[in-house]
Amino acid sequence: MKIPARYTGTAIALHWVIALLIVVNVTLALTADAWPDDWVRPVIDTHKSIGITVLGLASLRLLWRLTHRPPALPREYPRWERIGAHAAHLLLYALIFAMPLSGWLHDSAWKDAASHPMTLFGVVPWPRVGWVTSLDPAAKELWHDRFGALHAWFAYVLYGLVTLHIVGALKHQWIDREPELQRMFPKKSPQAIS
Repeated sequence: MKIPARYTGTAIALHWVIALLIVVNVTLALTADAWPDDWVRPVIDTHKSIGITVLGLASLRLLWRLTHRPPALPREYPRWERIGAHAAHLLLYALIFAMPLSGWLHDSAWKDAASHPMTLFGVVPWPRVGWVTSLDPAAKELWHDRFGALHAWFAYVLYGLVTLHIVGALKHQWIDREPELQRMFPKKSPQAIS
């Protein structure tokens, strides 16, 4: 089987859509308290909807990745860099799943969850995690705090890892002079080049 030189169009699209949604969600989370009072609930609900959307898209991305071989890293990269890149990608995948799952669990343990049904983008009803919603109020409050702390901890790890991912890609592109970014951007059609 030939190893491709670049990611497939589907992998590229999923990568950038997920990345954009994560940036929007981080922005919403970090600015939620700055919004006017009557906007806070819609901002939080949008944050939840985007998180569940990322979970769905990440599932598609993982399935695509398991059935479509990615381009190999250049042989010129030192062994430690290739191992680090693979480890970082695995951790990114884990975090892209852990973030929305921990957020979903956090929301499911919210004391007011029963009076505020969750709907994706105000349209599609979305269930909460049953075993969490059925906990007694004291246990629910405890788990709400724990899942919230876990969600925040995952977020900080994700911020750091995404920063390393971007810095690594830019280093390979501009310092090592490897066509790193071209592997994850759509290919220009020959007609577009003049």
